Amino acid sequence: MTGSDRIEKQVRLRASISRVWQAITDAREFSQWFGIELEGDFVAGVSLTGTFSRMFDEAAILEQQKRLGLVVSSIRAPEKNFVFCTVERIEPKRYFSFRWIPYGIDAEADAKAEPTTLVEFFLEEIPDGTMLKIVESGFDRVPTHRRQRAFRMNEAGWGAQARNVSRYVDGP
Repeated sequence: MTGSDRIEKQVRLRASISRVWQAITDAREFSQWFGIELEGDFVAGVSLTGTFSRMFDEAAILEQQKRLGLVVSSIRAPEKNFVFCTVERIEPKRYFSFRWIPYGIDAEADAKAEPTTLVEFFLEEIPDGTMLKIVESGFDRVPTHRRQRAFRMNEAGWGAQARNVSRYVDGP
């Protein structure tokens, strides 16, 4: 494993562990803060399909790639009801994980053959709420031609999603 194999973000939330757990493991609530409309429920071993609820601003995404010093690649918005993730494990109020194709909107991603990364959510009760740790690992397996782009774009993406879940459970 290299230093670019794992992304880790932590966010202190003022919400109870039960509230945070519901926000990340109830597919309808997850959909609201993540920006995707998921079909079905999170169940270990089950794949969920979804449709992105927002249009992608390709120019802004390409500019983000440039700002990050990446080799720029166009994007390909997933079709309606694409496989978003496959749930790995659920340990109530402690741990939730799934696998997906990292930076799956990359036009160079091969949804049928590309290895997945593991996304993990760790919850810990703290005196004033919940510590949520989000970890994505397995980038060393991503094809070389898009490994750095997938890593850097997801690293920025998880920072944004940590802020999204914070706003969702804590309020403005």
